[in-house]
Amino acid sequence: MADFRDAPTPHVEENTPGGWPGTPAESLGQQQSLNQSRNRSYIGSTSQRQPSALNTVINAEREEPASASNTGTYFSHGGVAAVGAGAASASTGSAEHAPARSSAAYSSDTVVSSNSSIESEKERIGHPAEQVESRPQTERYSEEARDGFAPIRTTPAQRPPLQAQRPSQRPMTEEDLFKFLSRRRSSNAAGILSRQPTEQPEPNDELEEINKLMSRMFGKTRQEHSEEEKTRHVGVVFKHLTVKGMGLGAALQPTIGDIFLGYPRKIKALLTKGPKAASGKPPVKTILSDFSGCIKPGEMCLVLGRPGSGCSTFLKVIGNQRFGYESVEGDVTYGGTNAHKMGKKYRSEVLYNPEDDLHYATLSVKNTLKFALKTRTPGKDSRNEGESRKDYVNEFLRVVSKLFWIEHTMNTKVGDELIRGVSGGEKKRVSIAEAMITKARLVVAKIVVTYETDQDLTVSSAGTTAQEYVESLRSLTNFTHISTSVALYQAGESLYDLFDKVLLIDAGRCAHFGPTEDAAQYFKDLGFVQPDRWTTADFLISVTDEHERHVKEGWEDRIPRSADQFGDIFLESDRLKKNEEEIRDFEEELKERVAARHAAQTKATKKKNYTLPFYKQVTACTHRQFLVMFGDPMSLGGKWGGIFFQALIVGSLFYNMPATSQGVFTRGGVMFFMLLFNALLALAELTSAFSSRPILLKHKSFSFYRPSAYAIAQTIVDIPLVLVQVTIFDVVVYFMSGLSRTASQFFISLLFLFIITMTMYAFFRAIGAMVGSLDVATRITGVAIQALVVYTGYLIPPRKMHPWFSWLRWINPVQYGFEGLMANEFYNLELQCVPPMLVPQGPGAAPQFQSCTIQGSTPGSTVVNGADYILVAYQYSRSHLWRNFGLICAFFGFFVILTAIGMELQKPNKGGGAVTIFKRGQVPKSVENAMEKGIEPRDEEEGKIETSGASEGSESAPGGKVAGVAKNETVFTWQNVNYTIPYEGGERKLLQNVEGFVKPGKLTALMGASGAGKTTLLNTLAQRIHFGVVTGDFLVDGRPLPKSFQRSSGFAEQQDVHEPTATVREALRFSAKLRQPKEVSLQEKYDYCETVIDLLEMRDIAGAAIGKTGAGLNQEQRKRLTIGVELASKPELLMFLDEPTSGLDSGAAFNIVRFLRKLADAGQAILCTIHQPSSVLFEYFDELVLLKSGGRLVYHGELGHDSKKLIDYLESNGAKKCPPKTNPAEYMLEAIGAGNPDYKGKDWGDVWEQSKEREERSREIQSMIGDRRNASTNSKTNDDREYAMPLGTQIWTVVHRSFTAYWRTPEYMLGKFMLHIITGLFNTFTFWHLGNSRIDMQSRLFSIFMTLTISPPLIQQLQPRFLEFRSIYESREANSKIYSWIAFVTGAIAVEIPYSIFAGTIYWCCWYWATWFPRDTYTSAVVWLFVVLFELFYVGFGQAIASFAPNELLASLLVPIFFMFVVSFCGVVVPYMALPYFWRSWMYWLTPFKYLLEGMLGLIVHNVPVQCDASELASFAAPPGQTCQSYAGPYVAQAGGYVVTQANGLCGFCQYANGDEFAASFNVYYAYHWRDFGIFWAYIIFNFAVVFACSWVYLGGGRKIKSLFSPAARKQKKVIQQSRKEAQGDKA
Repeated sequence: MADFRDAPTPHVEENTPGGWPGTPAESLGQQQSLNQSRNRSYIGSTSQRQPSALNTVINAEREEPASASNTGTYFSHGGVAAVGAGAASASTGSAEHAPARSSAAYSSDTVVSSNSSIESEKERIGHPAEQVESRPQTERYSEEARDGFAPIRTTPAQRPPLQAQRPSQRPMTEEDLFKFLSRRRSSNAAGILSRQPTEQPEPNDELEEINKLMSRMFGKTRQEHSEEEKTRHVGVVFKHLTVKGMGLGAALQPTIGDIFLGYPRKIKALLTKGPKAASGKPPVKTILSDFSGCIKPGEMCLVLGRPGSGCSTFLKVIGNQRFGYESVEGDVTYGGTNAHKMGKKYRSEVLYNPEDDLHYATLSVKNTLKFALKTRTPGKDSRNEGESRKDYVNEFLRVVSKLFWIEHTMNTKVGDELIRGVSGGEKKRVSIAEAMITKARLVVAKIVVTYETDQDLTVSSAGTTAQEYVESLRSLTNFTHISTSVALYQAGESLYDLFDKVLLIDAGRCAHFGPTEDAAQYFKDLGFVQPDRWTTADFLISVTDEHERHVKEGWEDRIPRSADQFGDIFLESDRLKKNEEEIRDFEEELKERVAARHAAQTKATKKKNYTLPFYKQVTACTHRQFLVMFGDPMSLGGKWGGIFFQALIVGSLFYNMPATSQGVFTRGGVMFFMLLFNALLALAELTSAFSSRPILLKHKSFSFYRPSAYAIAQTIVDIPLVLVQVTIFDVVVYFMSGLSRTASQFFISLLFLFIITMTMYAFFRAIGAMVGSLDVATRITGVAIQALVVYTGYLIPPRKMHPWFSWLRWINPVQYGFEGLMANEFYNLELQCVPPMLVPQGPGAAPQFQSCTIQGSTPGSTVVNGADYILVAYQYSRSHLWRNFGLICAFFGFFVILTAIGMELQKPNKGGGAVTIFKRGQVPKSVENAMEKGIEPRDEEEGKIETSGASEGSESAPGGKVAGVAKNETVFTWQNVNYTIPYEGGERKLLQNVEGFVKPGKLTALMGASGAGKTTLLNTLAQRIHFGVVTGDFLVDGRPLPKSFQRSSGFAEQQDVHEPTATVREALRFSAKLRQPKEVSLQEKYDYCETVIDLLEMRDIAGAAIGKTGAGLNQEQRKRLTIGVELASKPELLMFLDEPTSGLDSGAAFNIVRFLRKLADAGQAILCTIHQPSSVLFEYFDELVLLKSGGRLVYHGELGHDSKKLIDYLESNGAKKCPPKTNPAEYMLEAIGAGNPDYKGKDWGDVWEQSKEREERSREIQSMIGDRRNASTNSKTNDDREYAMPLGTQIWTVVHRSFTAYWRTPEYMLGKFMLHIITGLFNTFTFWHLGNSRIDMQSRLFSIFMTLTISPPLIQQLQPRFLEFRSIYESREANSKIYSWIAFVTGAIAVEIPYSIFAGTIYWCCWYWATWFPRDTYTSAVVWLFVVLFELFYVGFGQAIASFAPNELLASLLVPIFFMFVVSFCGVVVPYMALPYFWRSWMYWLTPFKYLLEGMLGLIVHNVPVQCDASELASFAAPPGQTCQSYAGPYVAQAGGYVVTQANGLCGFCQYANGDEFAASFNVYYAYHWRDFGIFWAYIIFNFAVVFACSWVYLGGGRKIKSLFSPAARKQKKVIQQSRKEAQGDKA
């Protein structure tokens, strides 16, 4: 008989009721077609395995005759439900038996349940009854007898036995159904598939209820009503798929030197190597080459390959994510439709689910899924009759939440690293539920296996392994009859069995594609051997790795070795021919489906990218954004509270301004400030725009909504939120400052503030949408803010603007807003002129012979009309008010449209291979030659890029010993370890009476289910717990832990945290230099690092930068380096490792554990947490510490060969027998009920407590303590130095590393220098060639003030660098006692100083000269000194803010608040004399910018003569008989300034005669510039002192302060002191 796998897939769209397995088919023809299909399975079928949580089946024994009590349920992917024989007849109740078929491929057991029983079940559960068709019993029997029934990949001989019907039948609830469908079984352990059948509800009931339940979402009735379902594209075919991308896979590390040496190098290359080499364009490389195959509906394909082989590229291209590749050649069709058309018209039917779980952290799970459902709810024509949108959403939500076991999380926030939410496994299931909601016909996913740690001490986390994820996908595939392709790291056998097909990729070549059960045999036939206990997936990957593959004896010279050889052999294989035949058959089938699909299409379904019309997308997004905002009320409340606080400060600054000439300047100031503050608040939009971009792109690919709908929704949400914040600010400032108190003026002011703030939000959002990164956006906004501020007309009147920049005011919405506010305020003001603006003054002065110095005054009048003032000074008019409002609205609309366009054009990250980045001069010769020639470097055997990190010459046999590695000689023991934390008003114990030891030469595994306390125990033993109370005895060689314990023991974190710019060799040397004792010479330390490099097998990449993922070391190399960095410190005591295989593929995990084995054999003592290792990995361990939930010890002892000792212990205490082929690591967790909420067996913690094995261990520990304590004193246990090296060496080494890191980060420095250059040039060309008029004097002041305003964007550039350094120190280096916090802070500060001085010098050069500031050496040099001081000030100021901020976002939000506070009181915005007495008396003198401004302004205007323009002169007539000089001369002599006789005969008074008089009006004096210089130094020193102080508090000092007042900490201290006394007493 032909292999049923090669049979064509049934016509799902015509024959299958909704693609749901289990809805009865309609006709005999359908039944025959479906019985021949490849796509039949149990739900979640497994090959030759008993059912899992998703694969639960009640099966009939093949040999037994069918009877009424023998009923079996099978599910066909094609949609047929066949029920085991023996049910009562609907009419008579008598049993009929179907004739048994002897064919091994068929099953003849069938049963029919009566319609009455179906209906009764429907009524009992209370769901809307959907009619499930029933056919005549005889027809179904005859079909089964003729065609049989073949469950997928399960033959009768291997079928699990039928479970007899239970005697006592309880009513089956819907909860039972969902458990049947989705939950982990009661015999599961930590997500492991059950190997034993468990009790289930009565099978006939299950079948009918599942049919009814799932047909509600995917069934026949819904399909009949659904145009959408009838027109879906099913199955994917790819033929000769070839993908090309740019790059060599290797590159040189960029440095700041490249900025200066780049062009000389290019010229040299042009002259010596020709134009092609000089172009520097990397060659096009082939990432995937000639892939062909198909994934039919209902099939799951597993994609395997080593890192960098092309798995991600294959998934992306199959998922129709083609952006970033040079070319994608070959044909990829989806249900017969090509990729281009699918992307354009039917994007929603192909879904790429990224490995990251991208969700809004503040949304609850329920709202996350509800939003997805709302956007994917089909129209009325595609829903059941009478079903509303709300009904559809609620019903689907109920089904998916139960199906994926997340109903208990519905009201919990999704969460992220800052917001507590659901666990990692639950988040992954939310992602898969979201994918199910799309009803896509092809789902592509990449799953990286990572393990939750116990660091979240107050939440018990459920087991979250890849098992659950893949089971959910299997369930999704079966229920919805879709095609699924998954790349999976570390696929165990139970996972592998869930897949139908497997694709193995080796360096971009297809090594194999076909059914999963044939793959292993294919490679065995090529000469490879699958060792015992190796999973099939591990075996398949191993054949592509020269270090892992096992070759059949005598086949050493016949096996394929390179990727090209594997690919070529597959192209000649029979398997490929079968694949091509399968493709042809499937394409023939698809032709009929395409015709049927076109016939069913209507106008609504011809293009199905989005389910909802645009306006409904906007509505849904708006509702979602409100939920996102209000999901984090603390942030919102904090923001509004901050605005209220700032409003009080600003209001008090301009408190009760007089309606006289004295209030003119400040009135303009307060309105300028109101506009500026609200506009700058919008800057925060940049950060949120980039943080939410990945979610937007994911939702776009899921076709939930158009990005432009999201842009409009954001704007709609802004309206009420901005209105609240503007109202808070305006109400406080408006009435405190004493602006015109009429209703119309207040509300016009509020309206203008509101619309300008909305416009600025839209402006910054548009920048965020149009550019690719936050770094680029920051550079643009730095210049944009300056333009917006300067060209409002307040700082420079329009008449003084230079033509090359004056056009900026016409495209500046803030300028229109400022004119509107000024006109609104001044148009009806009559300003009484008062001294000192009233001139001249004196005994003989009369009002008719006086005038006002403010612009717009008229001779002989002491009252100035407000409208005249703004007309003369700014060319503003009240008649422009509503014109300006309209223009601002137009700007607002333009920016919103720009944002929408930008979001629509956004693309996901570019595709392409990972790149290894080498330090210049340390590139391996083969890679260097290849880079010069523009070809890929290849290695002799693999034909791959030489960055795998494995060096053949350094490889020793697995398990072989390594020479040159330092040995441990001490034994570490722990007894009676308890750990308690405060929890919800009480206490919670995380560890209970744990004991054990680690000794040299032994590799000890620390295991348990998620939440058992593995990582908690590891951190406790490593003395890394800073929270709660720890008690117990921790001894090294029987003595208390030395002060050097943390430094002398290695701890490899689960997260691979390293300085990204350092090379592998530099990272090892840094660790060795600072952690090995100072008695060891530096050369010895560095020589030892070379030994470690060889041991790590990383000689070829010793000069490679660590980098970030995708541009640097791969995951396995990073993990090796993490271990190597600890090893380089020569740990004298022991090594701890936390989940060293987490996130690695099976080959990399094997390499890491093999490496640990070699270390142990070399004499290292190693304790290592590990989660669900394969039996092969588990065999490498010597000892086991096993924990159960609650932190109780279950077993501590030797494992023995094949874990014999562990298995004997468990079996002797009542555990079930361990089958020979079972993985002992899975068996032991299952035996103790780990991770199983339904476990009802014995408490294995109690069993251990009472066991003889525990007594023997305790005696062994006591004996060990006594023996080691009485042995000769070991210097390693008496070393009480906290750090190995003195503080001076620490500081020097850390500062050197910081400088190296900055040198290798040219993009940061380029950004910093460019911002200085652009802002300097913008400033100088704005104030180009200043004259001597009064307004020119004011321009000098504002030019200096503009210099101060460049600091916020510069601070926001430098803060992330400081926080990155702190993150590396805090997460790894502080705990390892490599260097002290003083060295960290010194390094972070010192590295900024020279670059900032250089940048300040660049700024000064760009700014100072073209403004025509004094050219003498003294003035220009001292101004340069002040600019340098300003640079140092903002570095310290920014780092001080960052030092107490927990993250970048909060640090960036605090910058404008602190900056505004500092700048508000410096005497520019409000001159000294206009400041309220409260602020003038203390805050003015405390503000650092007061001294900076005084020093610079005093120097720049000193002795500069003032010559007022005609419009600046105060005109008045002299009394009859007097000249201007005789009349006003005495006043001028007293008040300053000068008087002239104008051409019209009137006297003209200029307020200032020289720059010193102008400066004095701002309380600025030239004589004080050196005093100011010294005081400003004090502020700089204070800033850096704050950085040190806050860093100390943040990095542990705060805990010390808290512990002084904490009863729990005092209690712990007493316990520790008591234990030390006892230990010393024992020693004596």
